[in-house]
Amino acid sequence: VLKVLSHIDSILRSPRAPPLIYRRSKGPVQNYTKENGQECGFEHLPLTIEMWADQLMALKDLHRSLRKLSLELVPWHAADPQDNRESIRVEDLQFVVDAILEEIENKEKNSQTPSLPTLCAIVSHFQKLFDVNSLSGVYPRMNEVYTKLGEMTNAMRNLHELLELDSSAPPTVVVDTVGKLCDIINENVTEQVQQLLGTQDIHSIIKKLEEHECFFPPFQALIQDLLCLLEINNLDDILPTVRRLK
Repeated sequence: VLKVLSHIDSILRSPRAPPLIYRRSKGPVQNYTKENGQECGFEHLPLTIEMWADQLMALKDLHRSLRKLSLELVPWHAADPQDNRESIRVEDLQFVVDAILEEIENKEKNSQTPSLPTLCAIVSHFQKLFDVNSLSGVYPRMNEVYTKLGEMTNAMRNLHELLELDSSAPPTVVVDTVGKLCDIINENVTEQVQQLLGTQDIHSIIKKLEEHECFFPPFQALIQDLLCLLEINNLDDILPTVRRLK
């Protein structure tokens, strides 16, 4: 018995043992003597063993909780065939924790990969933006949008070159420049019409148009009568035919 108690005492005094495991009693207690005559106190040993037993039971509960957490976070990991064994070691707990931590680190590294809910939300948003009623219409509408975008991009590039604008100019600048160009063209057309009609006054232009409206219908009727009377079809033949008749 003394040898067993001495062996237990050496374990409790071991550097590997927690510092609170071995405590020498301060009161008068019964001491046992080792073979070398040194005393050793074991009055707290039953409490220590009881505490160890509770900790071993707690290891099982902790291992069970960690396995549940592992099944939630990494369900594709195969279950340990020794999960139901009687003795659970700290190494078993550390293995489960390491597997969970490894999976979390891998998720952080692959955080750029979108999840299934994110992909579904993207598709649904595309359907709302481009009025697509079914999933089968998503790809055709994507192709259509891509084609239209390419056409618009080429058109904007050509306008930038024709208008001598910087390639970074926004569409609003392109529209404003085209509007100014149209205004200049309209002004030139107005000037040309004024020169053609021989007046710079808009009222004179209106008056000349009214005179034309009054003169042209009778003149057209006269020409038609002459063509019928002379039995010819071309306007250029009127004068030669009248001369022959003369």
